[in-house]
Amino acid sequence: MLALRRCRSLFNNLRTVSVASGSIVTPANYGQERTNSASANTNFFIREALAELEYPGKLQRLLLTPEREVLVELVITKDNGEIETFNAYRVQHSNSRGPYKGGLRYHPQVDLDDIRSLASLMTWKTAVMDIPFGGAKGGVAVDPKTLSERELEKLTRKLVQALKDVVGPTADIPAPDMNTSAQEMAWFFDEYSKFSGFSPAVVTGKPVNLHGSHGREAATGRGTVFATRELLRATGAGQIADKTFVIQGFGNVGAWAAEIFQDMGGKVLAVSDAFGAIYNEQGLNVKGLRKHMAEGKPLKEFPEGEAIDPKTILSTPCDVLVPAAIGNVIDAATAELIDAKYVVEAANGPTTPEGDAVLRKRGITVLPDIYTNGGGVTVSFFEWVQNLQNFRWEEDEVNKRLDRVMTESFGHIWEIAQQKKLPLRTAAFVKALQSVTRAHLHRGFD
Repeated sequence: MLALRRCRSLFNNLRTVSVASGSIVTPANYGQERTNSASANTNFFIREALAELEYPGKLQRLLLTPEREVLVELVITKDNGEIETFNAYRVQHSNSRGPYKGGLRYHPQVDLDDIRSLASLMTWKTAVMDIPFGGAKGGVAVDPKTLSERELEKLTRKLVQALKDVVGPTADIPAPDMNTSAQEMAWFFDEYSKFSGFSPAVVTGKPVNLHGSHGREAATGRGTVFATRELLRATGAGQIADKTFVIQGFGNVGAWAAEIFQDMGGKVLAVSDAFGAIYNEQGLNVKGLRKHMAEGKPLKEFPEGEAIDPKTILSTPCDVLVPAAIGNVIDAATAELIDAKYVVEAANGPTTPEGDAVLRKRGITVLPDIYTNGGGVTVSFFEWVQNLQNFRWEEDEVNKRLDRVMTESFGHIWEIAQQKKLPLRTAAFVKALQSVTRAHLHRGFD
């Protein structure tokens, strides 16, 4: 009890430490140090919350700096006999609240700065969701479309061999991300088990019939819908059934969110992918569109809608705009064109600091990514728990538990936002920073 009181006292005192003990970096001097990078954008929003909390510079550096960065080169022999190398990264940002947790993406534009940013976001996301994980992220600089299935398997197994000493069920637990799926996670689990024995909990997002969890595939999209429902309730805006939606990105997250929005009575007016966009003012038949695309047909050729320029998707009039594709799509210029009451960030980092400033000025409410897309890591946590217990939950139980976590987490963010009169993004980071800081203080650090 004495130790607990000491930690609480130390945490409270941190808010009153003199600036002389370390310079506090605030958004005011952001432009002086900023480079045009994903991690700079992420750190801008973190520092905005740090300024609100008045944390000293020493503590800021502790919270912002990754604990480990791993860079490796993966060499495989391709099907034609040629040798090819690929750069791979794993950044472990913080494990103060639990094992590192974060996705593994395959994309030609993967670089260390991008992975740093995403690892940091995972730290704050797990804290916002009150999931006992830390934050990490990994990636391989590869276009998976250029590799055969056999080559992708080789690449994944090589990655496991390179990372086996820094990942594990109680150390760092990867998951699917951009261009990776349950199949890559199955290969990862199998290869890791060769070195450490049967270890299904080493990754999440595995196939359901190979120790995966029911509900995991739809979890991020479903969590986005639950998050939107809570936002509409809190702002007195009504129900999902009364609203129109536009979704940029029709991959796993966007497609599931669109379908569940429609199941709940919402009208999905337009969606887009990397190759086109489709619009129907009466509302798209989302299930029909998903079937159309599952047959290998282009989204823009869906017969029950009008093909539109994908560049106009973010400015299409609607109640709720859901960016669910890539980062940095809402900059200052784009933010001026948005015709929506709410922006619900299902993608990681879709809004730049400049874009966010414009949205605030225009009075458009933004539900931040570190909360909105937290459904994926929440159900990943459920899968990890099931693996450790060697027990499987039914999908209905998974969805009910996800609903409860999304609802409770929103309540905490909303309370901070109302009490401190902060934007929801800043409130979410304040909650996350407080949680991670308390963990550091309880565990002890110099």
